[in-house]
Parts: sequence; C-alpha cells; structure tokens
Amino acid sequence: MTSRQDLFDTLAQVGKALGSGHRLMLLERIAQGEASVETLASTADLTVGNASAHLQHLRRAGLVTATRCGKQMLYRLTDQRIVTLMGLMREVAETNLAEMERLVSRMFPDANPDGALEAISRDELLSGLNSGDVALLDVRPEEEFEAGHLPTAINIPLGQLESMLDELPRDREIIAYCRGPYCVLSHEAVQRLRKLGYQVRRFDEGFPEWKAAGLPIH
Repeated sequence: MTSRQDLFDTLAQVGKALGSGHRLMLLERIAQGEASVETLASTADLTVGNASAHLQHLRRAGLVTATRCGKQMLYRLTDQRIVTLMGLMREVAETNLAEMERLVSRMFPDANPDGALEAISRDELLSGLNSGDVALLDVRPEEEFEAGHLPTAINIPLGQLESMLDELPRDREIIAYCRGPYCVLSHEAVQRLRKLGYQVRRFDEGFPEWKAAGLPIH
C-alpha cells in the first residue's frame, strides 16, 4: 500500500536532482534549446563524462529528455515549468540566504557609477516593444539564438559586438538579454555599449523566462 512517505520520497527525487550547481547550469543551457552532451559539457566547464553523469540524474528525475541524432544525444527540457521552478528557487535564495545576496552583489554590483547594470523588467520591456521605443539585442551564441529568441531581436554574440556596431540603432534604446538573470553576457554588453555612447539597458530575466511566461518567440 502506498504511503504518504512514498509520495514524499518520490517528490524528493526532483529536489535531489536540483541539488547540484553543475546540474542547474546544465538546465540553464538546455532551457535555451536542445543541446548535445559535448555542448553542455563545454558550457558548464565539465568533462563529457561528468556532464553525462549529471544529465542521467536529471533524466531520472524527469527534468530532461534525450533523443538520438546520428551519433549524438540531444537533451531538452521536459517541461517549461522547470524554468519557473528554477526562478522560484532563485527568488527564495536571494530573499533568505545572506550568502546568496553577497555573491549576487559581488558578481553584479548595484553601486555602478555609470548605471550600466540598470535592468528593465518584463512588463517594461513589453511596453517598450509595443510602442516601438526599444530594440532588442540578443548576445547569446548564434546556435542558441537560432533555437529560439525574442521577436525582432538582433543577434550579436558578445565576442563580435565591437565589429557589428553598424547593426545597432542609435535612435532607440537598446535592451540586451541573454540566458537568464545570472548570465554575464548581457551585463558585459551593456557596459561596453554604454562606454561607446549607446543608450542601453539589460533585461532582468532571459530567453527561458520569457518563453516560460507564454510570451511570443521566434
């Protein structure tokens, strides 16, 4: 006979699978679009063997699925609600863990004299897109952009930013975004563009959160 303990033990499998920083990094990358174990290993700075082991934990917990494409295994999220779950984890940690607050403030300092790290919320971004007052800059790698992106976004990977400035408008505010709230790509892009005289801010979320909210993507 099934007991309440059995139910909670099964539920705990999800918590155990999420109990690794490396697995959370893998999930953040998979949330951009399906990816091979080699790509995921590179993103999370893991060996292919270690990445495969972490991915098996995520599969057993029902968080990712895998399909074979030739000799490669491609991984994808099983459910967009996983992005929401990770967002809730982040909010709880930032609210209740002093260490989390300290780490975030060190990685993304708020006391920035030129305001380069000022962020725009989802609602503000929607309003700016509807009015035509903003232009979107996606600074993720090209393969992630091709897997899905916000409508009308221009893709300029961070490493190509200075060589593709002609692609950026000067008559509108630019909103840069990348993989999510802890992705450093958009922060770096904003800082560089501010120094070049562009009016630019970053989106305080990323592509996965936008998609999980049911908003339009291309």
